[in-house]
Amino acid sequence: MQTTTPRRADRHVRHDRPRRTSLLVLFVALAGIVGALVMASRYYEGCQGAGSGPAREVAFTVDEGATAEQVVDGLASEGVIPCGGFVGNLLMRGTGKAGELRAGTYPLSTQMTLDEAVEVLTTAPKKIPTADLLIPPGFRITQIAEAVDGSLGIPADEFLTRVQKGTFDRPPALGANAPLEGFLWPETYRIPRRDDADAVIQRLLNQFTEETADLPWDNAHALGVTPYEVVVIASMIEKEAAVQRDRPLIAGVIYNRLRDGMALGIDATLLYDDPTPDGELSTADIETDGPYNTRLRAGLPPTPIASPYLWSLKAALNPAETPYYYYVLCGDDGGHRFAVTYDEHLTNVDECLG
Repeated sequence: MQTTTPRRADRHVRHDRPRRTSLLVLFVALAGIVGALVMASRYYEGCQGAGSGPAREVAFTVDEGATAEQVVDGLASEGVIPCGGFVGNLLMRGTGKAGELRAGTYPLSTQMTLDEAVEVLTTAPKKIPTADLLIPPGFRITQIAEAVDGSLGIPADEFLTRVQKGTFDRPPALGANAPLEGFLWPETYRIPRRDDADAVIQRLLNQFTEETADLPWDNAHALGVTPYEVVVIASMIEKEAAVQRDRPLIAGVIYNRLRDGMALGIDATLLYDDPTPDGELSTADIETDGPYNTRLRAGLPPTPIASPYLWSLKAALNPAETPYYYYVLCGDDGGHRFAVTYDEHLTNVDECLG
């Protein structure tokens, strides 16, 4: 019997459709891969561009020890650059500066490229000329003004004008309208020479707020005074006490006298408002009736008389429980001798000053 051609044709027809289907699937797969590569390429190119959206300033911080990956992700989350993650890290490595990032806070913009941002983050900031400003404990504002003039070249009269007329963020104890005397914190500061009087004053006020934040200010109510009056009392302690052991005792004397309605008799307040400002007290000075004459007037003077340091504020908020009402300078170390009665005090005066 003769073999017919249709059998071969049938075999051929059976295999033709699957081959075409396989080619179609392969074509679709290749097209998907090409499309994905195109999209990835476009994404990569987009990641090389600047951030989108309205421009805004960003204060970006690079923490000490931060990795390049953390920095890139932070830049992306702040909107500085378009992409973080894997692509962002590839681009960071491509800059060649991943190991040169510097810790600090930098001004960046949301419309920067990664290259532009990295240039800022790897460039050492320009050094700002500064000057040291020393304000010892017990300085009054006029003395602080002279120190500012000498260190920073800001005229003393300009500084005093701004103290009176400037608008500042005030420590809570200061209140809204009280003068700034007593609240310019005594310290050694490194001040940028570009700062004006207002910036210096605010720096000193901020330091007061920071240094005194943990003090027990609630004690003021139990002591019968306001937080502002605590600073007044601390300023007197600062001017009166030369040794640490005397501070809480002098505070105790002040509170005892206030409680009993006695005049404080503190000459440092008279010197603050000296009618004849020569650093000495004459009989006429002592007899001049004024708000700072605590020999003639009971109660506290209207303002602090100097900038107290932390030790005097602590004494004013934690006075010694003492029977003393009097004290007199006694001894070469600047310490005082204390007395309960006036007769005891007179004896101490004779022994210490006679």
